[in-house]
Amino acid sequence: MSHDRTPLMEFLPYLLSITSNAVSGQIASEYKVRWSLSVPEWRVMAVLGDHGPLTQRELTGMTLMDKVAVNRACKVLEERQLVTRSPNERDGRSHLLELTGAGREMHGQIMPLAVNMTARIMNVLSPEEQAQFRALLERVRHQVGQLDGRPVEAAAIGGSWGMG
Repeated sequence: MSHDRTPLMEFLPYLLSITSNAVSGQIASEYKVRWSLSVPEWRVMAVLGDHGPLTQRELTGMTLMDKVAVNRACKVLEERQLVTRSPNERDGRSHLLELTGAGREMHGQIMPLAVNMTARIMNVLSPEEQAQFRALLERVRHQVGQLDGRPVEAAAIGGSWGMG
């Protein structure tokens, strides 16, 4: 049996996971060295950069990361003064997290790098194949939400592919 045709390599969750880890790892190596950011920290910054102020609960839903990982990332980003926390006037219980000026500046430097690296990775596919790949991933993600009976909120699919 060929190494890349084992039953495990035919198992969709495994294939998605290792592919995601490989792509994220390639992009993450750039911003880890230059900006000392972990993957969860960058994902939080990327979502806040795209969506503006959000609660930790909203960040957890949009990144599909564990709430402990989101909490840790937010604490580190706050300590580094890349994110600020303010009371959420909509509900009075939660807090809104938002990029600071320094956070927006860093986001503005990282996003083009992440988009460029993603383009280099995705260059193996034609533009039509890339669009089809995005659409297929979105359909699979949507189906997962349907099976769970709730929408999957991840902000990671589509757009510029710079989440890493």
